[in-house]
Formats: sequence, C-alpha cells, structure tokens
Amino acid sequence: MGIVSSKPPVFRLTFLGATGTVTGSRYLVEAGDKRLLVDCGLFQGYKALRLRNWAVFPVDPASIDAVVLTHAHLDHSGYLPKLVDEGFEGVVWCTPATRRLCGILLPDSAHLLEEEAGYANRTGTSKHHPAEPLYRVASAHEAVRRMRNWDFDAPFEPVPGVTARFRSQGHILGAAAVTLSYRGVSVTFSGDIGRYHDPVMQAPNRPAASEWIVTESTYGDREHPPGGMKQELCDALKPVLQRGGVAVIPAFAVGRAQSLLHVIAQLQEEGELPAAPVYLNSPMATDVTSLYRQYSGQLRLDEAALEKMYRNTRIINSPEESKELNRRKGPMVIVSASGMVTGGRVLHHLIAFAPDPLNAIILCGFQAGGTRGALLAGGAGHVRIYGEDIAIGAQVKQLASASAHADATEIIAWLRSAETRPRGVFVTHGEPHAADRLRVRIEHELGWSAFVPEFGATFDLMSGGLDVGLMARGPLGIEKFSTS
Repeated sequence: MGIVSSKPPVFRLTFLGATGTVTGSRYLVEAGDKRLLVDCGLFQGYKALRLRNWAVFPVDPASIDAVVLTHAHLDHSGYLPKLVDEGFEGVVWCTPATRRLCGILLPDSAHLLEEEAGYANRTGTSKHHPAEPLYRVASAHEAVRRMRNWDFDAPFEPVPGVTARFRSQGHILGAAAVTLSYRGVSVTFSGDIGRYHDPVMQAPNRPAASEWIVTESTYGDREHPPGGMKQELCDALKPVLQRGGVAVIPAFAVGRAQSLLHVIAQLQEEGELPAAPVYLNSPMATDVTSLYRQYSGQLRLDEAALEKMYRNTRIINSPEESKELNRRKGPMVIVSASGMVTGGRVLHHLIAFAPDPLNAIILCGFQAGGTRGALLAGGAGHVRIYGEDIAIGAQVKQLASASAHADATEIIAWLRSAETRPRGVFVTHGEPHAADRLRVRIEHELGWSAFVPEFGATFDLMSGGLDVGLMARGPLGIEKFSTS
C-alpha cells in the first residue's frame, strides 16, 4: 500500500517587484511543483531601482515553467529578454495584441540599450569596460518567439493543474487582468486598470470571482480631474500654438500617443485649436498606431475617427527627418516617445526646443521618481541629456487627466464590481503613499482585508493566513510572511 502524503498542496505568491514603486511588475506563483511568473517587467526610475534589473534574479530562471503577461508595457514585459538570457525556457502566455506589441517594444528596448552601451563605450562615460547592454536585440526576438497567443475569456493551462483566464482591462491594446485557479483557490492580478471613460480604449471588465486580488495603485492617492483630457489638452496647447511656439509632448508609444493624436484631431476639426501641423516622431508609436485598425474591437473609435487621426498626423520616419524637424519653427505639435523622457527621439527635441520660453513641454502620464519627466514636473531649471545640462526655459505643463491608469475612485469602483467578495486584496504597483492610501480606502469603503506587501514577501494562498508580525527566512533566500 502506497504512502499518502499529508502535506497540504502548495499555492504560494511571492512579490518580486512592483512593491514600493510603480515599476518592475513580477509576481512568482508556485502551484504544486510548478513555478510561473505573472509579468516580468523592468524596474525604472531611480538608480537604486534600475540596478535591480542587473541583480541576480531571486529565483533560478531555469526553474520557472511559464510566464503570463498582463500587457506589453515594459514595466510589465521588459525583463523577458534577460530572463531568457539567464536560462528561462518556458512559454510566455499573452493576448494576441500583447504579443504584437511586444514584438515592437522589446526589440526597440534592446536597440536602445545597445545604443546606450555603445555611446558609453565611445565616450568613456561608463564605470564598466566595456559597457554591456542589459540584453540585446537577438534576445528580445527570442523572447517574442516564446510567446503564445490566447484570447480574452478563454481558459488555458499555463502549467499543469493551473487554469488561467484573461479578462480585458482597457488601458492599452491587449491589456488584461489574469485569474489563476489551482485546487479550488483563485487569485486575480489586475495588471494596469484602464479608465471607465477613456477617449480611445473600452472600459475595464469587472474582476472575476477570486479569493484574492492583486491590484495596482499607481493613482491610489489621487483623482483625475472631472473635465477630462480634451479640455485640459486644449487649454495647454492653444496658447502655445497661438504665440507660434512648439509644443513637445513626450508620450508613451503604446496608448497615450494614440489618444493624444485622436483628441488633437478632434480639437482641430472643431476649430478649438489652430490648424498647426501635428507630427508623430516615434517609429515605435507609428508601428503601434497601425495596429489599431486590426484590434478595433477593443476601441471606442469607429473607422471614421481612426481615419481622421491618421489624416491629421504627419509621420516622421527617418533620423534625417527627425533632425530636420528640430530646425523648423512653430507653431507645431511634436508627439514623441518616451513618456517619462527616459530615452528616444524626444530627447533631441528637448535639446532643440526646451530652452526657448516661446515653447512648451506637455507631460501626459505618470512620471516615476528619478526620471527626467519627474524632474520636469517638479520644476527643474535644467535636465541632463547626453552628458549636458539643458536649460528649461519652455513652459512645462503636466496633464492630470491624460493617464491611461484608473484613479483611486475608479480602482475602488473596479474592485467593488467584483463577482464575489475576495478574502483579501494585495495593493502593489504604486509609490508607498499611494499604495497605503488605497489600502485604507479598501478597508474603510469596501470592508475588505487589504495588505501592502514588501519586496520578497511570500503569501500562502491556500491557508489564507497573513501574520505580518511573524517573519521567517523563505526558501528563496528572501523574507517571507509566515502563515503558520
């Protein structure tokens, strides 16, 4: 007669990122003897965070059986090529649009990393000799090759014994909440929650029935203004264009750039803005924009609105055209990546146009601490670009309504709409104050248990206990919450 094990089944969640910060989304789920990651993002912003990208991964990548992506933004997907380099050999599960976007974003990220390393080697500005990129273009293509498409609302098994399901979240093309179920216990990861009244993307779906929810909290301590992006963008752009200035808009290539182009086209057609030329100078954003027709079912826009957006926008393709744009005079609008001014062609536009008070820099999304965007939003008189201090004479305006993330009240509304009351909510993907403020609101307004986990915390999803007073050294060599 065989021996029957009395050990309870293992279903554990460990927080390897997006704790105390809005970047580096990485959640390790252990189910039985299988391991999978939900999201595999880059840390961005402060140097101390970025250095985590270079640290030894807390779990042997070769021991991870699969990755499930909520969406394509680099703070959720951008570490995948490095994970592949370090030995990960499994499948990456995502929605079809997420795979298409990753096919654009990951090679572009790798190309920029290679360029930065090459520049550092040519100028001797790195402490490392030679400077190496975090990963290369070949690794990015290999990561995309590992991806397997799966549609919204259709169950699949990323690893044996675990059932998963994607549910549309708005935010950007392909963005999903992910629900994992194992032996009757479920946990839902919100990914990034979209807006209920986004001008381009459909509203997020309600959370699936789950014992546990892991929610983002990027705007967990604030509300977006009631007027919406259209009026705020008009108020920011109109005086600049009327005085013949150049409006430089750093924009995330996926999502924000397209929303901005749509709203600007509307405003110009309605006569609210002068008929100044509008340029999209981001090869990646251009490629992304071309996908919108293919996935129009995820949009609020009809074919006429898409056509208007394309017709109103002048695409800048080559580096030569980009350089020529810097020699032109206003009035004009330049939309260019990256949204937090961390790299890309927008840096050259700032060098050209930021010193002149006739011009304006319009920020239109969350600016993580430690980025140039955060410095600009904070009123910095200069920013450092390619080793030089660039004076900021231009007016700097940060739009409060342009984010693709739900604000605090919208997150509460999304949680409240859950099919069943969860046993608890983990609040992640936010700065400390934002995460804790959302925790308080969840507890007071919904009456649910809510926790803000620290980096490396491990939670037993089966036992359901969380005693933050009992700390133990976990099997990963990092701190975990004891549930015994």
